[in-house]
Amino acid sequence: MDITDTARPVDGTGISVLLRSLPTRPLLLGLGEARHFVEELGQLRNEIFRHLVAHEGYRSIAVESDCLMGLVVDEYVTTGTGTLDDVMRHSFSHQFGTSPANRDLVSWMRAYNDDHDEKLRFHGFDGPLEYWAASPRPALTGLHDLLDDPPPGTRDTLDSLLGPDDRWSDPATVTDPSRSIGRSADAQQLRLITDDMLALLDTQTPQLDAADRERAELYGRTAVGLLRYHHAMADPSPARIARLSALRDAMMAANLRAVADHGPALVFAHNLHLQRNRSVMSFGDQQLRMWGAGAILAARLGDRYAYLASALGTLGDDTPPPDTVEGALATLPWDTCLVDARRLARTLTAAVPRVSTDFAYFPLDPAQLDTVDSVVFVNHVPRPGTPR
Repeated sequence: MDITDTARPVDGTGISVLLRSLPTRPLLLGLGEARHFVEELGQLRNEIFRHLVAHEGYRSIAVESDCLMGLVVDEYVTTGTGTLDDVMRHSFSHQFGTSPANRDLVSWMRAYNDDHDEKLRFHGFDGPLEYWAASPRPALTGLHDLLDDPPPGTRDTLDSLLGPDDRWSDPATVTDPSRSIGRSADAQQLRLITDDMLALLDTQTPQLDAADRERAELYGRTAVGLLRYHHAMADPSPARIARLSALRDAMMAANLRAVADHGPALVFAHNLHLQRNRSVMSFGDQQLRMWGAGAILAARLGDRYAYLASALGTLGDDTPPPDTVEGALATLPWDTCLVDARRLARTLTAAVPRVSTDFAYFPLDPAQLDTVDSVVFVNHVPRPGTPR
């Protein structure tokens, strides 16, 4: 089979044809990044989202950014609260606010919502963390303030147990578990109080309007996830970093399941977080293996979760060898294309994994193509950080 028969240009028609080829209409359509900060992928995501909004009924997008910061972005795109500059500067994690593609996305969503009654929604779905984690204060106090008649003194107790925020958000805890307070008496007490507040939320759910209920549940998930993460930060065992990575993806999956309740939604994050197979990555001298958010979602949602992996051809001066998946795709007549991954797997039976000189690029694994619904391929991109 000629691999040209497996591919078509990435355009609105191609995306709609892809959706109709799936076993069922997905609640979550994952679009993965093979590498962060590739503007071409971000702009392609924007084009795909605009088509999904115009022709497929999509009204939500979820991106790999802090879920609590995402509330500020969502408020801006739905109501116009704040300014675009402030939102991009302060309301994205991982420096994603510096991306022109993300700025274009937020600006377009705001303009769309100005002209339509049915609003587009923006969701961050990552936890408030890097490899270290933030203080759980905003999540805990946010949940407390949405509850009706919490036990007297709960807010003061929270403030006392939390103490200064910088004792939670210490980057040194990444390599030194003894610096973490995640297993201190204060942290253990906070976990009990969080459980009590979540039980109270369950009893009060009927009296909350939809917006407050959605926000309270987000605060609750985030508080639980952060306290679990901080507890694992204090673990001195060799499995510590892998455990932290798995907990982060579990937080992502929980947030995305909430987004799915309002689906369909487009999800944009690294391939490692969205793929169905177990993720493997290097961290220092360790090989980390964990189930990412996409694998968890696939187990929960089945066919209601779909996954498009991205791949890049020439990345700066790094050209893929012809015996790799990317090398074969580079021979296609389009600079960007949508490829039927399972048909491609049956065609490229002898392909080998690419070894890239860009350490931040994660090549396609030929052995996992049959776990992907489609590949979004971009043939030529400058290496991120180089002048354009």
